[in-house]
Amino acid sequence: MLTGKQRAFLRGKANTFDVIAQIGKDGLSKASLSGLNTALNARELIKIKVLPNSGLTAREACDAACEALGAEPIQVIGTIFVIFRKKEKDSEYDISKL
Repeated sequence: MLTGKQRAFLRGKANTFDVIAQIGKDGLSKASLSGLNTALNARELIKIKVLPNSGLTAREACDAACEALGAEPIQVIGTIFVIFRKKEKDSEYDISKL
């Protein structure tokens, strides 16, 4: 579980990020979860957009993705959400001291 300060720090970092994935009409399929997993392994902190034809709200998609991927929800605004999963080694984000 992340603290409020850790979430705030990660929200600030994610502000400058571009959306790297979209969830469309297939919703959270195995293929989209696989892509999100690969992105989390590479970047740790990712921003995702939920398209209107997905049938999911951003909150629903965020909760389902976090549960399936073992990630932490950072922020949900409108149709965009941000999730985080810390690497075991060589993490880019030192949040342990926050």
